[in-house]
Parts: sequence; C-alpha cells; structure tokens
Amino acid sequence: MEVNGAPWRRERLVHSSGMPAWSMPADGDPGGPLPAVLFEGIDSRWAWEGASGEGVRVCVLDSGVDAGHPLVGPVERAWQVVTAEGRAPRVQECEPVDSAGHGTACAGIIRGIAPRVSLSSLKVLGDGRSGSASALIAGLAFAIDEGFDVISMSLSTTRVEFRDRLAELCDRAYFRRTTVVAAAHNLPLDSFPWKFASVVSVASHAEPDSMRFYYNAAPPVEFRARGVRVPVASPGGGTAHNTGNSFAAPHMAGIAALVLSKHPWLTPFQLKSVLFHCAANVSAQGGGE
Repeated sequence: MEVNGAPWRRERLVHSSGMPAWSMPADGDPGGPLPAVLFEGIDSRWAWEGASGEGVRVCVLDSGVDAGHPLVGPVERAWQVVTAEGRAPRVQECEPVDSAGHGTACAGIIRGIAPRVSLSSLKVLGDGRSGSASALIAGLAFAIDEGFDVISMSLSTTRVEFRDRLAELCDRAYFRRTTVVAAAHNLPLDSFPWKFASVVSVASHAEPDSMRFYYNAAPPVEFRARGVRVPVASPGGGTAHNTGNSFAAPHMAGIAALVLSKHPWLTPFQLKSVLFHCAANVSAQGGGE
C-alpha cells in the first residue's frame, strides 16, 4: 500500500447526516478487508465462544442504573458522586436508581451480551444527562481504585483543562488491567477521554447485529459497534429504540467482558489486540460469524 493511501493518512471522513459523528453510515463501507492478521487462530470462537461474562466486574459510569429494570438484572454495587460548592467531589454509596435512563440503557446492553457479568453503577451525571468534568474525574478515579475489569463510559468532556488529568487516569487504568471503553462524541468535535490511545474508543454502525463490530483503520476512533436504532431499556421497565455512540460503547464493553471471562489473563493491550482480530473487516471468522 502506498504511504499516501494509508487510511490513517487520509482526510477525515465527512460527517454523515443522521448519524452520530465518527460513525459508519448505513450505506457505508468499512474500507475493505484489512490485510493484517497478526496471530493465526484468534477469532470470535477463540475469543468468546461459550463465555457468559461470569467472573468479570463491569462498572457503568453514567447517570445511574435502575436495578429494577428486567433487562438489567442485579446490580452488585451502586455509588454516586456528590458535589457541593467549595468542596471537592466525593463518592458515596446510593440506591441503584436512574432518573435519566441513560445509564440503564447502557447497562441493559451489557447485560444482554454478557448475562453473567457482575454489574455496578457509578452515577456521575445529574438528574438529566449532563454533569461536571470534576464529577467525571472523581468517579473515574474511584472506579479505577475499585479494580473493575471494565469501565463503560458513554460520556465525555470538551473541557481542555481536564484533559491531562483524564489522560493520567486512563493510563493508570491501562496499567492496572482495567479496560476503559469510551464512546466517541456524537458531534464532530474534540472531547475526552475517548480520544486517548489507552482506551477502547467506540463509534456506531447501523447494522442490527449486536455482536458485529468493525476496526477503524483511520483513527481517532478505533472501533464501530451497533449504535443506530438500538433496542434499550427505558425508564419504567419498558424499551425504546435509541441512536448514538453512547449505545455503541456498551456493546464493546459487553464483548470485552465476554473475552475477559474466557481469558482473564489478558491485559488491556492484549484485549484490544484480540478485539482487532475479531472485527468483521479483519478476520474472516470475526465479528461473531
């Protein structure tokens, strides 16, 4: 391949109308099969066949999680970040509830993919779907110290002044064997932490297969998972169809939990390599086929 033709050296793709930013449109092309398969035998069957997520601890860093929703199931622990003017944010235990529904939607996706996973909730958003960068940082630091295997984050901040602290935390997670899965922003702008190389960054594709995902050879986003008209848990015990990179990220978090359930010795570096090999556009046996 010519250097100038390498996907990572091309201009960024134009943002497709009706799709979250950084995503692959319904009539799009993932770019053709990639030529690199680094290790023979690593495919979806090797990675997660027969796995259920058992033994893997996942924290949903979001608006909270409604443990009473039938698509979510049991929630092991629940915390919230409490903020007060003039005081540093602190984390305290709380009931597993979610007035906004965003975290519950993400948790239900993870549970649907990895039914035996141990789910916990850390509320960093307010009663709506917004919150402060300081609360995000406090929650992420706490989740890393708790030693979760996977942290699912369908949120980010555009505040540049918090970039370095978030980068430090994501590096800390990476070296402590905590895999941070982060949704790309739904708009074509810079935000964090999804743009860090230490995280598994996720945007959307419009296909209906929850186990099918693609590797993106033209970063910053690395993977694309189901994120368009996704059936999700909604407030009141029902379901809805939502679109956004927020709902692509928990698909990858759930798949990551399956892989770690079967191969618990994997580091985040190794896990990301396994996910690369299982992407539908990399391995002929990948993508859940």
